[in-house]
Amino acid sequence: MKSLSITGLILLAVSALLFYLTTDFTVEKITMSHIMGMMAGVGIGLIIGGMVGYVSKGSAMKADQKKKEFKQLQKDKEELEKQAAEIAKRQAELEEQNKNPQI
Repeated sequence: MKSLSITGLILLAVSALLFYLTTDFTVEKITMSHIMGMMAGVGIGLIIGGMVGYVSKGSAMKADQKKKEFKQLQKDKEELEKQAAEIAKRQAELEEQNKNPQI
């Protein structure tokens, strides 16, 4: 995003320089081609901005999805560890009962 802003500022400076060189900032020298150029610049800027926004949003959504999956996997792991501990405890109890049968 930062590099995109820097690129935009550089292009704005170049366009101001070209505008100054062609018109000397006088209103009488502004022609239809200058207006068309400004509109084209705005259009291109919107297209590039939309594409960059779409890509960055997609990346953010993928990262968020990975975070959710990771948290779910951590919860599953904790549950499996609890179940394993419970099974081990039951096995130990059964082995103890088998060693000392009470008849």
